[in-house]
Amino acid sequence: MKVVVIGGTGLIGSKVVGRLQAEGHEAVPAAPDTGVNTLTGEGLAEVLDGASVVVDVSNSPSFADDAVMEFFRTSTTNLLKAESDAGVAHHVALSVVGTDRLQESGYFRAKQVQEDLIRDSGLPYSIVHATQFFEFMKGLADLSTVDGTVRVPPAKFQPMASDDVAAAVCRAAVAQPLDGMVEVGGPEALFLAEPLRTALSAAGDPREIVTDPEAGYSGAPVDESTLLPGPDAELATTRYEDWLAAQQQ
Repeated sequence: MKVVVIGGTGLIGSKVVGRLQAEGHEAVPAAPDTGVNTLTGEGLAEVLDGASVVVDVSNSPSFADDAVMEFFRTSTTNLLKAESDAGVAHHVALSVVGTDRLQESGYFRAKQVQEDLIRDSGLPYSIVHATQFFEFMKGLADLSTVDGTVRVPPAKFQPMASDDVAAAVCRAAVAQPLDGMVEVGGPEALFLAEPLRTALSAAGDPREIVTDPEAGYSGAPVDESTLLPGPDAELATTRYEDWLAAQQQ
């Protein structure tokens, strides 16, 4: 079947396209650099012609509160309308574990708006809630740096490899619509400071990492379990230390 992957040239999108093509599907990457712009609607009707499934793994180029809200609201609205016009049978979106618990963060408010638009659209859909990616440890450290020190709350998370995220998205894309959400995560629940310390050490980054009960996550307060998936989550098997060792080979 034809599957259009919005954000299909990015980290997750390119892996989704490759996996689906290897399974024999016509997977088409759609992004501004392929002539498809969900913010303006450019190229949407053309790329969706004949598509059975749309997978949206796109992300905002800016994480500023107003910009990220504008991105997810506008792009999702345009995409869903174009899908309805084209007769697309299944919308799959990648989102984040804990989105509904992180609403003091502008980014997660925008992701919630995206999810609500999908649920209210009337289109068959599946939302994949994934935990944080191994690849973004440095970015998480940067986000949490104050005056040269990385300050993180005493919260746990279950990060996962982007390959495993892509695999979960592909499973959703070729299955029947859930009209609901599935959670996926890594195999281990770790305190935030542990893998961040490992990642910075491996990169030769001298920043100190401090566990601070007053620190938030992306601007939102969290407790120990806010970022963890629920008991029914599908757990990948790739451990962070094994993944990091493979990257250094």
